[in-house]
Amino acid sequence: MKRSVANGRILVVDDEVNARTALAELLSEEGYDVETAADAFKALGKVESFAPDVVVTDLKMPGMDGIELVQRLRALEEPPVVVVMTAFGAVQSAVEAMRAGASEYLTKPINIDELLVSLARVLEHEALVRETRQLRQRVRDRVAPANIIGDSPAMQRIFEVIDQASPSRATILITGESGTGKELVANAIHDRSPRAKGPFVKLHCAALAESLLESELFGHERGAFTGAVARRDGRFQQAHGGTLFLDEIGEISPALQVKLLRFLQEHEFERVGGGQTIRVDVRIVAATNRDLAEEVSKGRFREDLFYRLNVVSLHMPSLRERKSDIPTLAKFFLDRFAKDNAKAVTELAPETLALLTSHDWPGNVRELENAIERAVVMVQGPRIEPRHLPANVRPGTPVQPGLPTIPGSTLAQLERYAILETLRATGGSTSKAAEMLGVSVRTIQYRLHEYNAAPRSDVEVANRKPGRPGDEPPPPVVPPHRE
Repeated sequence: MKRSVANGRILVVDDEVNARTALAELLSEEGYDVETAADAFKALGKVESFAPDVVVTDLKMPGMDGIELVQRLRALEEPPVVVVMTAFGAVQSAVEAMRAGASEYLTKPINIDELLVSLARVLEHEALVRETRQLRQRVRDRVAPANIIGDSPAMQRIFEVIDQASPSRATILITGESGTGKELVANAIHDRSPRAKGPFVKLHCAALAESLLESELFGHERGAFTGAVARRDGRFQQAHGGTLFLDEIGEISPALQVKLLRFLQEHEFERVGGGQTIRVDVRIVAATNRDLAEEVSKGRFREDLFYRLNVVSLHMPSLRERKSDIPTLAKFFLDRFAKDNAKAVTELAPETLALLTSHDWPGNVRELENAIERAVVMVQGPRIEPRHLPANVRPGTPVQPGLPTIPGSTLAQLERYAILETLRATGGSTSKAAEMLGVSVRTIQYRLHEYNAAPRSDVEVANRKPGRPGDEPPPPVVPPHRE
């Protein structure tokens, strides 16, 4: 269902036939493509077939009123802009419609000039929003590797380095804690390089003894050692024309460091037990969770090898340094494991998301992935609750200060808690929060305006982070960033 903003498709919804027909004729004369509907139910059908850019609707209609129609429209995947019409004395209803997601309201009788100005304004705004969204997506498609998830500033910097360094021949050293995704980055660098059609070969240096590691890297001749019954090519030869990823490079012995340094300098080596010099064209991407500069200062790692490896350095942030990515990562893993396990699990409860974002994740993304997989396996319904998470993520699951009690809280209190905690989890992103909660961005913005107008103590209680009784409350919610 594709719209054409340039033509300006307008759907007029009004139960009064004369008013509906007259308005449609006036808009048609102004060059708009116009359809009409006599009630909200017919309007929903027309939206599917006509795909309007703007719905101009009356608020007072039999059956489904204009406010419910606004809510239904805003819940669509590609919602149209909504302009509501109301009688002069019913402005409060128009305010409710705006809170539900309407963009503008006009009082009856309609001033056609005022309506035309409003339509031009909302259509121009929507065109800009759509263009901005498309430009952002193009940038993400160009910069962000498909196999790595993250919108945080820290990850955006990683994507920029990947984009810039991949086309080169430079050796790359990836540092960071275990579980941060160093291998995924190495794979992304290979996929974006001129070597993408060549092999991507990986070797975990800490998994093998020194003698076996040397054979794995350089290969061996028949009879080179006990059990060497035939000649075998090593990983360097296997990676010819492509990329060799050496994980945990900080674990190799001093003797192997010398041989690796020679390869980086000369691009040649000999098999174990052999004398023939072999030259290959291989790019090295190495990774470690150690501080190699410190290892050099302590004499455990060769300084010349460190500088050969560290031509381009890339440090992967820990998950606790990019907590705004947790909701997106959690939803990605949720969808993947739900599909793998053939389970209809579709959402994370707000309390679950609060626990996920408050946890420090010493095992980083790998630990989060395992936690979500466990939760998907344990849950029986469509929604993951805190009880489905591993015990270390919900230690004791204490009653959290500021968490509304059920029963005992009003719907407004529960809604406030859900909105504020989801905003906190998404780093203040109103669009992500709206998507997770199934409401419009405008609804989130209006609710925040209401909360900021509330007494300070009331906002602080609703805004308090999960923690121990007696903890000092954090400051009020940081205003959401514009998107």
